Amino acid sequence: MPITTQIAKQFRDLYFGGNWTGVDFRSTLTGVDWKQATARFDSLNSIAALVFHTNYYVTVVLKVLKTEPVKAHDKYSFDLPPIESEQDWSKLLAKHWADAEDFALLVEEFPEQKLWETFMHEKYGNYYRNLHGVIEHSHYHLGQIVIIKKCLQFKDQ
Repeated sequence: MPITTQIAKQFRDLYFGGNWTGVDFRSTLTGVDWKQATARFDSLNSIAALVFHTNYYVTVVLKVLKTEPVKAHDKYSFDLPPIESEQDWSKLLAKHWADAEDFALLVEEFPEQKLWETFMHEKYGNYYRNLHGVIEHSHYHLGQIVIIKKCLQFKDQ
């Protein structure tokens, strides 16, 4: 199996299920409504903010893979548009799932020999580092989402 196929599988498993940790975005976010998604627990980010944030970085790398111009900055990664209804939350999730699948498809098609080439600028390292970086970053924030979801459930009891 080409390494790009394996990277795409790891990413897809993280988002849609089947990864080594047994925790994924799809099952974690199933049943979360817009009020839970936007609720705050102490000073922690909301679930919706973390979904937006992880997707922000997926879309940045996605644009690079599509060879599109990238205008991104860390300071915008939490600029979540207002979520004021179930429709707003569903729209955010739909983008999250669609971008994740687009990302996985492009990684599968990515030429393996190109993994070791520079990603945008020398300071960002190579493609391999950035593809795995997105997976690591998403796992990190998925863990936060799981904890916040549990805290909110206990708070409501």
